[in-house]
Amino acid sequence: MTDKTLDQQQLTAQSWFRELRDSICAEFEAIEREAESTAAFDYIPWERKNPDGSPGGGGTQGLMKGKIFEKVGVNISTVDGTFSEEFAKSIHGAAEDPHFFATGISLVAHMANPHVPAVHMNTRFLCTTKRWFGGGADLNPPIEYEEDTSEFHGRLKQACDAHDPNYHPKYKKWADDYFYIPHRKVHRGVGGIFYDHLELNSDDEFDRHFAFTQDVGRAFLDIFPKLVRRRMQMEWSPEEKEKQLVWRGRYAEFNLVYDRGTTFGLKTGGNVDAILMSLPPEAKWT
Repeated sequence: MTDKTLDQQQLTAQSWFRELRDSICAEFEAIEREAESTAAFDYIPWERKNPDGSPGGGGTQGLMKGKIFEKVGVNISTVDGTFSEEFAKSIHGAAEDPHFFATGISLVAHMANPHVPAVHMNTRFLCTTKRWFGGGADLNPPIEYEEDTSEFHGRLKQACDAHDPNYHPKYKKWADDYFYIPHRKVHRGVGGIFYDHLELNSDDEFDRHFAFTQDVGRAFLDIFPKLVRRRMQMEWSPEEKEKQLVWRGRYAEFNLVYDRGTTFGLKTGGNVDAILMSLPPEAKWT
């Protein structure tokens, strides 16, 4: 593979993540307008430097606080540089050479109404001595509705099945195993899919794995707004709001203790506010 081919792959992935960000943010703002809210995303660019002082890329934090979306972050980033020697040992393909490139989108939405599920979605393209795609989406309802859970899983299954019938059972189990809080012995939510290390062992595999990653993003954009619109006008009680706040505490625990994305961002000198946008605006511990 030539450097030109690698550069083109990186630019193609980066462009898609920005396009997906724009589509998601436009849809979320439309939901706010339907609720007679003027909330809109604020876009905050950031840059990082490598330990030697050289430019290391950056990204844009997109943040909105509205009537329906109490706090939603939709971030994109493209960073490059060198992992620390110790951290490189934990990253696929970096032990041999600590240089890296990473581009992706990361989204977390915390909803005002406890009947509306919170959600997480992330897709990414990484290059070390290996090249691969990873990502997924998972639903996190404080108050679960089986209809919502079933439709969310069904839409992700549809995206998976279009590429490989083995993807959905494999990646659903991976999500169930990953989004688990060992010290609480509970899952963070009702799951979804989680995949990683979809490697590019040949150039034609870029197109195949990139197409799947795009379809995961499109599936999220298709199903989650439908769930929000279904529940966002429901009344809630103080007890249901309390349940949401306690549940959010569990969400915060997972993201601070176990989440790989949080660790990656902090270990590579990313923007702290953008990295921690996943934390809920308000939470409780009993």
